[in-house]
Amino acid sequence: MKYAIVNVPVAALRRKPRHHKEMVNQLLFGETVQVLKTKGDAWVKVKSLHDDYEGWMTLSLLEETDEITALHKPIFVTAGLLTRISHEGQGIHIPVGSSLPGFAEGKCNFNKKSFAVEGAVLNRMEHPASAVLIDKLVQPWLNAPYLWGGRTPLGVDCSGFVQVNFKLLGIDLPRDAWQQAQGGEPVESLSEAQPGDLVFFDDKEEIVHVGILLNKETVIHASGKVRIDPIDKKGITHAQTGKRTYRLKAIRRYW
Repeated sequence: MKYAIVNVPVAALRRKPRHHKEMVNQLLFGETVQVLKTKGDAWVKVKSLHDDYEGWMTLSLLEETDEITALHKPIFVTAGLLTRISHEGQGIHIPVGSSLPGFAEGKCNFNKKSFAVEGAVLNRMEHPASAVLIDKLVQPWLNAPYLWGGRTPLGVDCSGFVQVNFKLLGIDLPRDAWQQAQGGEPVESLSEAQPGDLVFFDDKEEIVHVGILLNKETVIHASGKVRIDPIDKKGITHAQTGKRTYRLKAIRRYW
């Protein structure tokens, strides 16, 4: 097996080939990987093809696919927090931002299988990023619990939250906050920032956190849960406690 596609709602990617090892990422239904190596009958090391992130996962979460399907940039993605899809009468619910390869006439098609999609679908190439669209996409995530390595509304980390929502906008970002901070165009100050700009925060040594500006005064980010907090030129203040939580380091614009 050289290429594979995720055939479950969400698949854990681990640092080492053991179930009890750290989950470093999640892959969503329809996302594709390159298989780098195998270990025994159960585990494979993969590189996700949308962001080159590497880790270990079990073969049961994947099925082999062809190179064309694997390398094709997804156009259609699910837009609802959870969307039901079904194949031969059996249904599953897949999270927002899941890829729908071969989508046409309400069905997702790959590997000679067809899945009926019962929910909102977004053509990510037809909806250019805007402040209104970003606000519409991120608001339903409010109060989603924080989960290290998570990328779904049932558990998400700060950079996963940003990555999935920008995927919906047709913008494929790297996985980690420090990587995301290296792309886009720099914005010199908060006074010059726009809704949808990414704001990055450090611990004096490295980038450790990222959020999405809703305006010059507020940011939505995953910290404990997905929440909206006030921001100023120094950083984020917790809306409930009034305590400073993150120190602003950089602002980047991707659209």
